[in-house]
Order: sequence, then C-alpha cells, then structure tokens
Amino acid sequence: RKIAILVPDTSPRGAGAPHEDDAYDFGSGAGFYVDATQADYKKNYNMYSYIRDELISAAKAAAQGRVDFSRMSICGHSMGGHGALVLALRNPEMFRSVSAFAPICNPVNCAWGRKCFGGYLGEENKESWKAYDATELMSKRDAPLFGDREILIDQGAADNFLGEKQLLPENFQGACEKVGQKLDLQFRQGYDHGYFFIATFIERHLEYHSSALHQH
Repeated sequence: RKIAILVPDTSPRGAGAPHEDDAYDFGSGAGFYVDATQADYKKNYNMYSYIRDELISAAKAAAQGRVDFSRMSICGHSMGGHGALVLALRNPEMFRSVSAFAPICNPVNCAWGRKCFGGYLGEENKESWKAYDATELMSKRDAPLFGDREILIDQGAADNFLGEKQLLPENFQGACEKVGQKLDLQFRQGYDHGYFFIATFIERHLEYHSSALHQH
C-alpha cells in the first residue's frame, strides 16, 4: 500500500525576529505550531496555518494529481507531536488519524509551552493558549475524534523531559478517558527522547496511518 510522506520544517528560518536565535526552545527551530499574535512574530511565525493551508496547497500543486489529498493523516515528535495533535483536534475533517512520539501534551502547564505561548501569543492572553493545547482541546469535546479509531502515542520511559513534566501524557490520557476517546499510549522502557526511539517504532506508526488512509 503506497503512501506519500510530507515532512515540513519546525519554524520559519531567517525571519529576523527578535531573540529568534537565542535558545533552542523559542524562535528558530521552535515555531510551536501556533499563529503568533505578538507584533514581533505575527508576520512570520504562523506555523499552524502554514501546515494547515500553505504547505498543503503547495504540496497539491507539486503532486500534480498523483496524490489523493482527500485522505491525510498526521504525525509528529515532541513539539511536532504537540502540533500534530492540535491540528487533528482542530481540523478533524482534514485527517483520518493522528499519532505522536513523546508529544508535548499539555503545554499550558509546562515550561516549554508557557515560554512559547507567552512569546508568540502574549502573557496577557493566556485563555488563547488553550486553543493550541491538545489536552484542553480534547477535554472540551463531546465525542471521540475519529469514532472508533484510537490515537497512537509512543513515549520513551527513560525520557528526561517526561520526568521534568514537559510532556504530561498522563494529562492527555485523562482527557481522552473523559470523552471516551480510544488512546493507544505505550511507555517504552529504556528509550529516551531521541531519534533511535523514533527509528525503533516508526514502522508501527506508518502501519497505523496506512491502514487509516486505505480504509474506504
């Protein structure tokens, strides 16, 4: 069963925004899949609508009819896992399935999320942060996202960011249980946050998405 895989960058590059190259967890490399509202960032840091609109449109044009864009799924790692979950939850008509590796599941309650949300959306607009938080979005649903299909998450049990409470999968799990959303959450012993973890379990995710994409 054939699938096409589209892999975007994680932020704008060379936008010239203040402090965008000061740290790994804000600015370049860390667009956090929001549409920024703060003056210094709102021109370029719009990764949410970039993924949802601009990237898909460009990919459709490049594919020239060789790919069926009516059947899409989404997956990500860490910040990208956060983005994948949020995009799926806010655009359920676009995607057939969603999975993630070690996603930032509840960013309004972790240091990474508070830093990015404060910088891109404003410290005075904390209510708006919830629109980009998978746990908050799931908890507000009155029905599961994909009917009977589960959401797939793999998490390294030796991930230091798990211990630092940056990822908070247990909060997302609780929100899923609240609305009856099936969740396949696996804690992988001995694995950390890195790419060997992804390489080990990526086939499971590809098979999961391929099954969803080829179901008629």
